[in-house]
Amino acid sequence: MTNWRIRDFHSADLDGILHLWESLKDSDVEPVYALSEVLASCEKDHAVVAVQGDQVVGAAVGRAAHDQGWIVFLATLPEYRGRGIGTSLLAAVENRMAPHGLNKLSALMPEAETRVEAFLSRGFALKKNLRYFERTIPVQRQELGALGQLGGRILARDLWENVAGMRKEKELLERRLVLPLAEADLADEYGVVPPRAVVLFGPPGTGKTTFAKAIASRLEWPFVEVFPSRLASDPKGLAGALRETFLEIAELEHCVVFIDEVEEIASQRSGEPPSPLQGVTNELLKIIPAFREQPGRLLVCATNFIRALDTAFLRHGRFDYVIPIGLPDRQAREAMWQRFIPATVVDDVDVELLVERTEGFSPADIEYAARSASQRALEKAVYDDGGAASAGNVSVREAVRKGPCTQDYLDAIGDTRTTVTQEVHELFLEDIDSLGRV
Repeated sequence: MTNWRIRDFHSADLDGILHLWESLKDSDVEPVYALSEVLASCEKDHAVVAVQGDQVVGAAVGRAAHDQGWIVFLATLPEYRGRGIGTSLLAAVENRMAPHGLNKLSALMPEAETRVEAFLSRGFALKKNLRYFERTIPVQRQELGALGQLGGRILARDLWENVAGMRKEKELLERRLVLPLAEADLADEYGVVPPRAVVLFGPPGTGKTTFAKAIASRLEWPFVEVFPSRLASDPKGLAGALRETFLEIAELEHCVVFIDEVEEIASQRSGEPPSPLQGVTNELLKIIPAFREQPGRLLVCATNFIRALDTAFLRHGRFDYVIPIGLPDRQAREAMWQRFIPATVVDDVDVELLVERTEGFSPADIEYAARSASQRALEKAVYDDGGAASAGNVSVREAVRKGPCTQDYLDAIGDTRTTVTQEVHELFLEDIDSLGRV
């Protein structure tokens, strides 16, 4: 957990900006932009600050002109460097500038500047012989309208790193999907055809949606989720609306398209007369080959019930991979607990015991138990103190101890009803053998 936060610049932060400016000068770094330019941009362009308490400990200032954006100031106090504040500031100021539809974001830094990791972490490229950082915005201005109509969005770039544990699944997705899509030219040299469509299957709550979003984040492609339930109310009917949606998606240069619970529109076709949904299934089967002909896009379908899918839907030629996403192993559960337990108490909590007690828990189950333990511990600290805090004899902050303990987590684990039963898990293992394709 961090004890600093990022917010928009306020006029009252000018003294903090001056202090940051002086800290650069004291480090023998001569900023490229004059102080007057930086202060003017703070007021009329785009500026964010990192604060700890009331103190400004970092700032980033950006300026947009047509489709080109520039970072005119980035600084953190010396004692706060190396904590990822610079990277977070760059992400925040880029988000503020996004409505301008930028094609490129650049930064010109002094030759003596050594804090380049923040730019590299945000995907900027270092230009040879210059400390000139340039980042191509994934979505071009002309695509913003189409993306907005589809309800699509650009996801935070750190989603991939924030997927706790699940190392095997992440490594498989990185190798099979991300690598050939991100390095298309290199893949072509090796005769590798980048994947166009995949199915993620597994029990509920195992993170299939999270992985789909993380893939889009990793590629820096727009993420568009198709909701069949919403399309069903379209006057053209579900099949027609589905076809129209994919025609609009074709206007995007790059895109990760996600359909969750795909079994709702691609279930086994049977019965006489045919059910209304069979027409939708037929339409989707026609859409996928056309979708596959377009480079720079990936269809990700997720299902909890892969056995319910139509056999024609899963055959070779439509989906490159059918990838299982199962329950987290011991290593993954440990990573999840390390993420959810507050940093202030994690050293005092028996994480190994929590890992042992949560075998068979899904990621969603673990997150629920962790948040439940934190909530219970907070309520216990505030309200179970004989009423002292509520009576106003002591402040709430004084009454609250530093955080949840091992027993709080064990109690929450004991009260958590697991999502995946043993029977469902055994069926999933059978599905891996019979239907998985990695």
